[in-house]
Amino acid sequence: MRTRPKKPMARPGVTKAQLRQIALSFPATSEGSSYGKPSFLVAGKFFTRLRSEDDSVVLVVGSIDERDMLLESDPNLFHITEHYRNYPTVLARMAFLDLAILRGMLERRWRVMVPKKLLKEADENLLRASAEKQSATKTTKRTKAKARKAR
Repeated sequence: MRTRPKKPMARPGVTKAQLRQIALSFPATSEGSSYGKPSFLVAGKFFTRLRSEDDSVVLVVGSIDERDMLLESDPNLFHITEHYRNYPTVLARMAFLDLAILRGMLERRWRVMVPKKLLKEADENLLRASAEKQSATKTTKRTKAKARKAR
């Protein structure tokens, strides 16, 4: 009996370059500093940053209860230091962080921070891009169906 070779597992973790790329993919986001540390800002306000001291990303969440739930749910990934004890902020270890989780948490935070006019424009652009993608998919399917009928 032959066994199939196992697919290589995706390497967990997020690199500094990936963090930068994701953070700057949101409109009105820039690089700057917060409390003297290199950070990412949205409309001039703190968004996130890499903590080089422990190779973690600083993620602001909705509440301290949410932060505590994250800490309990995955203590290998999420942690805090005494400095963040009284803030709705969690630290995520880069080595264990998944790109989708990072993007989702940053998008949620970005939606809270971004000026409402810009949020509306971004949502309209997403809807337009989604509609264009659906239209292109339908056109491709029709073209393929016509080609099959012509055979």
